[in-house]
Amino acid sequence: MIRGFKDTDLNSVMRLWLETNISAHGFIDENYWKSNYDKVKQMMPKATIFVYEEKSIKGFVGLSGNYIAGIFVETNSQSKGIGKILLDYIKEKNKELFLQVYKKNERAVSFYLREGFIIENEQIDINTNETELVMRWENDAK
Repeated sequence: MIRGFKDTDLNSVMRLWLETNISAHGFIDENYWKSNYDKVKQMMPKATIFVYEEKSIKGFVGLSGNYIAGIFVETNSQSKGIGKILLDYIKEKNKELFLQVYKKNERAVSFYLREGFIIENEQIDINTNETELVMRWENDAK
């Protein structure tokens, strides 16, 4: 079930954020994610967040306007359609969506391409010195 974020979700969402980032970005030192934890924790309640819950939170998507800050699905629940369910949910609410994804995160890049996103640009993330892809999705029906 998808629902809006509640303040009581913060610790679960942050645990998922940290674990998923470390797991998906083996090319970035995990201390980068750990050192940004507190800053992200303060920003989370300011974002628009939807969680996917089955007894516990299995995944979430964070938005700032029509920018997807990230889709995070716990490791044991990946490849079960939760990321697609979350993405489809926000596609229904937006005419256009943007995101940035690390080029080396091939699994995520493939997912977004499969879901209709196009690569608009490549750039370097100055915080990690890694190449990111700027991707966009547009709903022509709206």
